[in-house]
Amino acid sequence: MKLFRLFVASIAIALVPVGTILGQSANFKTGKALEVQYNILRELNAAFVDSTDIEKLINTGINAMLGSLDPYTEYIPDENEEDLEMMRTGAYGGIGSVIRKIDSVGVLISQPYIGSPALKYGLEPGDIILEIDGVSVMPLAADECSNRMKGQPGTQVKFLVKKGRTGETVEIVITRERIHVSDVSYSGMLRDSIGYIRHESFTDGGHRDFRKAFQDLKEKGAKHLVIDLRSNGGGLVDEAVKILSLFFPKGTTVVTAKGRTPESSFSMATQTEPLDTLIPITVLVNSASASASEIVAGAIQDLDRGTIAGTRTYGKGLVQGFRPVGYNGNLKLTTAKYYTPSGRCVQAIDYSNRNSDGSVGYVPDSLKKAFKTLKGRTVYDGGGITPDTLIKGETYSRPAYSLVANDIFGEYAIEYYKKHKTIASAANFALTDAEYEDFVKFASKKEFDSRSSAQAQLDQMLKSAKSEDLYNICKAEFDALEKKLTISKEEMLRVKKAEFKPLLEEEIVYKYYCTPGRIESIIRNDVQLHKTLDLIK
Repeated sequence: MKLFRLFVASIAIALVPVGTILGQSANFKTGKALEVQYNILRELNAAFVDSTDIEKLINTGINAMLGSLDPYTEYIPDENEEDLEMMRTGAYGGIGSVIRKIDSVGVLISQPYIGSPALKYGLEPGDIILEIDGVSVMPLAADECSNRMKGQPGTQVKFLVKKGRTGETVEIVITRERIHVSDVSYSGMLRDSIGYIRHESFTDGGHRDFRKAFQDLKEKGAKHLVIDLRSNGGGLVDEAVKILSLFFPKGTTVVTAKGRTPESSFSMATQTEPLDTLIPITVLVNSASASASEIVAGAIQDLDRGTIAGTRTYGKGLVQGFRPVGYNGNLKLTTAKYYTPSGRCVQAIDYSNRNSDGSVGYVPDSLKKAFKTLKGRTVYDGGGITPDTLIKGETYSRPAYSLVANDIFGEYAIEYYKKHKTIASAANFALTDAEYEDFVKFASKKEFDSRSSAQAQLDQMLKSAKSEDLYNICKAEFDALEKKLTISKEEMLRVKKAEFKPLLEEEIVYKYYCTPGRIESIIRNDVQLHKTLDLIK
């Protein structure tokens, strides 16, 4: 009820200075609205036919109110304080593992993080947690299990574990640590003297990981740098500026924010001496590169420091800040829009005009404005950063998405891990034809949508034809086409072997070599990256 008391207190404060409110229409409207809300809550609490949870109702109202503004402003109550810390720093106290709750089985250790307490104390992919601190996990929801595993660094948590490889049940006591997943998921040399950094997010202190990776690549002889920001959803603007500081002279303005208040309007310039202002840079982006990723790409493009390759970015040009709102709750609030050095705002013009993946939809030329880069090249706003060189990424079939969504690749990878103590290096591991056939037998028994896009469209056409009484007229043609397009799960898994096999190999490598190994495996078949490297060469 603490939120309810807070709500009532805010009503009282809003209603006391009646004369002031009447004299200020905006304040009067606010007070009126709050009084109406309070009266509604009071009546619901007193007379609604079923019992009501006032705190839940208030939170529902808050979330609906904020959701009407933009997709990013949100209320974070005190019980989600760890989520807030994760947003800011990318860190939390725990054991460091991806888990999955399986009803009537337990909590599956899907993948421990590299260097995590989970790995140090012997948890492996395929292990099943049966109890946490003596409490059975069977009746607990996944988030409850996760919360029990988290805690202050230095504290201990006790697990009863059924080992995946041996089947024995053992007790494992793990000392929690501060878990921080590095923003740099992989770095290495590609093709002769091209250095490569895969950057996943922008969390507090993450620029240090990037700096170290870049220095290591320079020592190895990198003459060109590829910064991979694909599917990097952004994070802290400060971290983006600190990464840009590695490549621009000290004092270079790289981003500007404009909001309603003086505090929310500012410019940010590089604060430290650079490491290298001459090395050629290529930034690889896609439709899921957003926010701080777009700041980095936009600055490098506008200041002609490098080339942007890939597909147009997401189009999130908004600055968020955290404001305390009482009772340890926080409001993540959109306070400004940010602009690249040329003056472009990368925020999509229309929140609702989005593609199916959430990225910027079609923007008419009439709504775009032209801007000039430092050297006079023309660039445009309208949403996102448009690459200098358009390079489309890999596309996947409907069955591939279904296999991933249902974690069938992951399930088989765990079974493979249980049977094989070691495998070849991440860069060289490959399944044999016999092993892939074993996967076909495994996956064909699982539930997933094996229909091709053509078959799915036909199913929709048949449904429409039947609803419009047209099916019987063309029944023979429909039946013939349906017969040709319909194939079994086994057939689909074999037909799509060239597409599915690399995805499965990647998942298996992940179990043995964690995220760096997974990225190394992905690189082998990354069409968009290899086209970018061809462009550089």
